[in-house]
Amino acid sequence: MLFAAVIIGVQLLMHFVISKDVVQGTSMQPTLEDGDRLYSARHHSIDRNDIVVIDAPDKPGELYIKRVIGMPGDTVAVKHEKLYINGKQTKEPYLKSKFMAQEMTAQNATYFTYDFSLQTLQSTHRATVPKGAYFVMGDNRLVSHDGRDFGFIAKNKIQSVVVWRYWPLNKMKIY
Repeated sequence: MLFAAVIIGVQLLMHFVISKDVVQGTSMQPTLEDGDRLYSARHHSIDRNDIVVIDAPDKPGELYIKRVIGMPGDTVAVKHEKLYINGKQTKEPYLKSKFMAQEMTAQNATYFTYDFSLQTLQSTHRATVPKGAYFVMGDNRLVSHDGRDFGFIAKNKIQSVVVWRYWPLNKMKIY
C-alpha cells in the first residue's frame, strides 16, 4: 500500500509540479547542448534571463526551450551586438565570445545577433512586451527560432522554468 502511495505521489509531482525535459537542437548553445537533461519547475515565478520551456506557438504539441529576455512592459532592442532593455544596455553573460566567433565563422555571418527592436520585428510590431507576455530568444542567435520569428509568449504558454541540468553529470548545474 505504501509503495502504491509513493508511486502515485511521484506521478502527481511529475505531472503538476516538476517536469523532466530533454534538450533537442542547438538553439540554446553553448548554455545547453542537444541531449542535455533538465528538471524544470511548473508554476514558478518568471524572471528575466530564466530559461523556460514553452508551448511552441507555431508547432502545436511541441515544446521549445528559450531564455526570457523581455518582461511585460519592456522595450527590447539589439544594436551593434549589444542588448538594450528599456533603453539601457544589458549584459548577457550567457553569451560566450569564443562560441559566438566560431558560430559566425561556421555560418558565414557578419553578426551573431542582428539589429532589431520589438517595433521593427514583423512578429511583434509594437514597442513594448504586452502585459501577461514575455519575449524569448535562444542563446545561439544565429540558429534559434524564437520571439524574433514568432512574437511574444503568453504567460500561460510557459510550461515551466528550468531549475537543474542533471545530465551530463560533468555539466550538472542549478539555475
